[in-house]
Amino acid sequence: MQKRIKSFPTSRLVKSEDLNHHKTLYAGRSAEWFVESGFVAAASLLNPANIICAQIHGMAFKRPVNPGQIVCYTSRIVYAGKSSIYGYVSVSVDDDISNVQVEGFITFVHVDDENHPQPHGIEIIAETEEEKQLQQRAIQLKQRLDESRK
Repeated sequence: MQKRIKSFPTSRLVKSEDLNHHKTLYAGRSAEWFVESGFVAAASLLNPANIICAQIHGMAFKRPVNPGQIVCYTSRIVYAGKSSIYGYVSVSVDDDISNVQVEGFITFVHVDDENHPQPHGIEIIAETEEEKQLQQRAIQLKQRLDESRK
C-alpha cells in the first residue's frame, strides 16, 4: 500500500515544570514530546495498538528553548522498511517553521499481539526534493543500523 508523506504538527507551551536547572526546556521532556509527535504520524498509517517505539536517532538541540515559548513538533513518516517505519521530527519555536530548534529521526516497529515484528505492507512515496532528501537520510540511517547489528 503506497502512502504519501504527510505532516502532523503538535504544539506545546513550555511551562515551569518542563524546565531543567538552567531554566530551559528539559531534554527529557522534549524527548517525550518528540516520541509522542512521531507516534501521531505513525498512528496515521498503522493501528496504534501495534506500534512500538524502537529508537530515537540524533535528536539534536540547535539552541535552548525558553519558558513561555510555544514549540511545534512536526512529524512525518518518511520511510518504511518491512516491519519498521521511520519518522522525521522537527521542532520550531513560536510559530516560525524556518527556526528549527531540534530535529531527528525516530523508528517505530509494527508488531503483533505478542510484540513480534510484523510486516505492514506500506511503501512511502517521497514527492518533493525535501521529502526525497529526508527519505534518503532515513534509508542511510537504516543501513547503518543494519550494519551495526551484524
